[in-house]
Amino acid sequence: MKDQKQSLGLFDATTIVMGSMIGSGVFIVAADIGRQVGSPGMMLMAWVVTAVLTLIAALSYGELAAMMPKAGGQYVYLREAFGPMYGFLYGWTFFTVIQTGTIAAVAVAFAKFLGVFVPDVPQKTVAIVLIVFLTWLNTRGLRTGAVVQNVFTVAKTGALVGLIGAAILVGRNDVAVARNFGDNFWAGGFDGLTAVRVLGVALVGSLFSSDSWNNVTFTAGETRNPKRNVPLSLLLGVGLVSVLYLLANYAYLLVLPFEQIQNAAQDRVGTAAASAILGPVAVQVMAAAIMVSTFGCANGLTLAGARVYYAMALDDLFFKQAARLDPQTQAPVTSLWIQCLWACGLTLTGSYSDLLDYVIFAVLLFYILTIVGIFVLRRTRPEAERPYKAFGYPVLPALYILLASGIELLLLLYKPSFTWPGLIIVLLGIPVYFWWTKGKVKA
Repeated sequence: MKDQKQSLGLFDATTIVMGSMIGSGVFIVAADIGRQVGSPGMMLMAWVVTAVLTLIAALSYGELAAMMPKAGGQYVYLREAFGPMYGFLYGWTFFTVIQTGTIAAVAVAFAKFLGVFVPDVPQKTVAIVLIVFLTWLNTRGLRTGAVVQNVFTVAKTGALVGLIGAAILVGRNDVAVARNFGDNFWAGGFDGLTAVRVLGVALVGSLFSSDSWNNVTFTAGETRNPKRNVPLSLLLGVGLVSVLYLLANYAYLLVLPFEQIQNAAQDRVGTAAASAILGPVAVQVMAAAIMVSTFGCANGLTLAGARVYYAMALDDLFFKQAARLDPQTQAPVTSLWIQCLWACGLTLTGSYSDLLDYVIFAVLLFYILTIVGIFVLRRTRPEAERPYKAFGYPVLPALYILLASGIELLLLLYKPSFTWPGLIIVLLGIPVYFWWTKGKVKA
């Protein structure tokens, strides 16, 4: 980042990747995936496909991160590959829905699980207090935010590992194992095309739970040796979380019959699994674990997101004040507070949950465009320094584009109420871009 210290090391960058990915989703979305796919094998397959897609994307982004180690990450990549309007459309969607909506949803999840210990807690108030507190914390400087991220990422990773270990070592339920890994493993009798359709649509939950891995690219300008550490943190962070997610869902199947996963109360599969192992105390244990998880996730999202608006402001595509750095902490203070205000507004309206239903379509669309950008930049800027080149290029990036585009098509066909609003949010950015660039908005 311009005029900022490069204070993040490899461990810090990796915890941003992991901490931004691990929220409450892995403890919840297995229920909905299970209901949609109808069999344990297909449920696990959803996480395998998600892991493969996410890892290919992360390995591909590594080339762009090493080539352009600047604040703003994906915004910069789209701007350089396709022009400023594409960068703006990403930043517009990122600010209005993707990052702020996710911050709001994660903060409310924190408040909901706090309710296990403090009944009748005002959830929206607690969520807003959390968002404001984490914003203030990150205005104290990158190092402060990174330390908090490190501590909470280690804690929630440990909690997830503990749940997996307990399920494998002491929680194995012979009835569940026989039911889930016997003849029922591939129950449903889907033919090839039906299986592809069902699986593609069911990926929404697992893809959303695995999202935000790209947040580390937003902080590349503040990372030491970013040409090495950002690509490596993407590989390590995404790889480790993907393995943990697969193991967590395998653990659920060791402990709970598949029907109990599909019908878990309030979709809280993690709590149901822990209850089967630990008994009634598991409700409090899992609530505490998810509070730690969501706190760390919200911090990572807050820290990284503000760097995108900062980069946009430097290009005169966001409020000018957002480009201001605090002279003492070198933090993008105004950018952080603007993000905070919008996230709090979404929390108050309660619209964030609807917005998040729409967001995965837009997120995938920008991932596809960014990876297409690798091909574009290889052609238009062949002389550019590329300390790291996308693994498996051109086959793996092309495979990602093909598979992700197929998922987008399936979502458009079979979940139109979720996808068209997301596409409309993106397209609304086009008139806003022309309005903004004509000088009608004065920063």
